[in-house]
Amino acid sequence: MKPDTIYLSTAYLAPVQYYCKLLAYPRVVLEVHDHYQKQTYRNRCVIAAPDGPLALTVPIVKPASPKSPMRDIRISDHGNWRHLHWNALQSAYNHTPFFEYYKDDFRPFYEQRYDFLTDFNEALLSLVCSLIDLHPRLERTTHYRPQLPTDEADDFRERIHPKRDYLSDDPAFRPMPYYQVFQERLGFLPNLSIADLLFNMGPESLLVLRECNAAL
Repeated sequence: MKPDTIYLSTAYLAPVQYYCKLLAYPRVVLEVHDHYQKQTYRNRCVIAAPDGPLALTVPIVKPASPKSPMRDIRISDHGNWRHLHWNALQSAYNHTPFFEYYKDDFRPFYEQRYDFLTDFNEALLSLVCSLIDLHPRLERTTHYRPQLPTDEADDFRERIHPKRDYLSDDPAFRPMPYYQVFQERLGFLPNLSIADLLFNMGPESLLVLRECNAAL
């Protein structure tokens, strides 16, 4: 019997696999006391651009210490990234069925400034959950626990990762194909950012998440 609690890292417009976990577990604990790591979904998402998968990375202010907790990681204004990310999302999804419908919900995140990465990520997560009618019970960690008792919680803090193979690491997740605007050119691209699913499928996103979730 699996626990009713899962621990997840914070993530920027996290992949479909991440949102499957929000659906599958009654209680979701977001880790904010771990240390920042490069090349993870903490500050990066992958979308389907016209030429193929495109990683969008939120730049951060270099931490004062290598052991700075995630809750203290600040967003940098370097490289005009908000403008670049919004332009990339428009270029990738302007012709999808639901971008026009949702764009005014997302645009403010690329116009206003958030100081902390975790706050930015969680605000986007709350928006996406409200748009797809997903209602996870979210909590933040109060301290860091390197190991979690397996009977207490499932630990996916490092298992949902761009460099890990979800097919072997996570048998409960099986990506189901859905409509993608560039599919004829690129083929179906699995486990992209939740933005890809939302802009392509709109209210049916929740049904796709259920189909992807072998645990349900």
